[in-house]
Amino acid sequence: MNKELLNSDISIDRFKEISTWVSSVNNLDQLLELIVETATRMMNAKASSLLLVDQKTKKLYFKVATGEKKDDIKNFEIEMGQGIAGYVAEKGESLLVPDVSKDSRWHKEISESIGFKTHSIACVPMKVKGETIGVVEIIDKIDGSQIREGDVKILAVFAELAALAIGNARKIEFVTREVSDLKEQLAVKYQMVGDSKALRQVISDAHKVANSTISTLILGESGTGKELLARLIHWAGPRKNKPMILLNCAALPETLLEDELFGHEKGAYTGAMRQKIGKFELADGGIIFLDEIGEMIPAMQAKLLHVLQEGLFYRVGGNKSIFVDVRVISATNRNIVEAVSAGLFREDLYYRLNGVQLHMPSLRVRKEDIPLLAQYFLDIFKQERGLLHLTISEKSMKNMMEYDWPGNVRELRNAIERAVVMGNGKEILPEDLPILSSKPMDSGMRVGLTMEEAINNFKKEFIALNLRHTKGNRSEAAKAIDIQRTYLSRLISKYNLQKVR
Repeated sequence: MNKELLNSDISIDRFKEISTWVSSVNNLDQLLELIVETATRMMNAKASSLLLVDQKTKKLYFKVATGEKKDDIKNFEIEMGQGIAGYVAEKGESLLVPDVSKDSRWHKEISESIGFKTHSIACVPMKVKGETIGVVEIIDKIDGSQIREGDVKILAVFAELAALAIGNARKIEFVTREVSDLKEQLAVKYQMVGDSKALRQVISDAHKVANSTISTLILGESGTGKELLARLIHWAGPRKNKPMILLNCAALPETLLEDELFGHEKGAYTGAMRQKIGKFELADGGIIFLDEIGEMIPAMQAKLLHVLQEGLFYRVGGNKSIFVDVRVISATNRNIVEAVSAGLFREDLYYRLNGVQLHMPSLRVRKEDIPLLAQYFLDIFKQERGLLHLTISEKSMKNMMEYDWPGNVRELRNAIERAVVMGNGKEILPEDLPILSSKPMDSGMRVGLTMEEAINNFKKEFIALNLRHTKGNRSEAAKAIDIQRTYLSRLISKYNLQKVR
């Protein structure tokens, strides 16, 4: 074989060059043509073709062909097991036929139909993960010499390259389709549902700021959908193909928050076994969404301000400055102006974050959206549980419209989910909805109490009310009032509410 390679002016470097095509040529059809045409020239073949197995019909069709009859031959299909190509595709083994007229497997009808005389054929399978996906064949030599075993080995190399190219293309197609499907699912999952004037206004404002780089502060009560608005700004802006990184500033203590934001170097502290990339670094070129920014302690506020002013930071335990291009969107349910006045939030950081301020309306000021939201959440949960004919009763919808929803859209979502799980599977009834009474409740306030005593009375009453409504289920109660379950457990112990059901 080495002698044949030398005589044909073939070298290892040439094969290396050809193998780079698999990753450098984006168009699969063009790549397969390059592979087949190069194989034809290198082996001085009169004609060649690459046939693929149709996954539906299980027939072989001509994907690439060379020679004087290359256009005519593409009109034909070959049954699996039919002819030399069909035999190789079925058996998955290479075949050299020195004289087709003496081989019973030869299917002469195609050659005779197009007027192409064939004497010898070499045919090899193309395989992806052990499955034969097609074949590559050469027909005769231009100089009339014999096709030899060495030619079959060379052809097998080209068949392997072609199979690799097709396999890679299929992977890319699969990943592309999967990414597209995920984007569609996310778009559905995170879409903003409603047609109220208040919601339309904030969505309009979000689109206006989306194409800028200005820092945006989103205000609104818990559960109104501030994160959804941030995602809308991301998707509608020029950074939509860059990452959007989310971080809840209230969920982490100071040391962990700094580590999450800026990362750390290996050995920065006990347990730092390897380098960690922080959220700001991950968001480079894209957007970082800092939720509950009003809960950030002053020490971290100063570090965040430095990043926003300078565009650089240091990993924990590091001394190398890291520059990033990140758009910051922040959100809080606190009265941030009052926090600034009280000295709890840095004024300079507030102005840095508050380039544009958007207000997410509470659900009680856009009640006309409740039917749309309820149906939207119902469609999601009934699909998950296979309850395709589940509906909401008129009385249930009336109750939802009359309720003020202090937990906003999040509370409505949780209420519908619970109703789907706990209901009869046919119709959501009023008793299925875990919504609290809209009637004013006794706040426990009276003259003579200190502020701390009044606040504690309210907390005790409020927690007891939620526990009774969830029949003592702490996870559901914590979810309804938007606090951590561990924090709720501490409050239950503090106010001696362990027996509330």
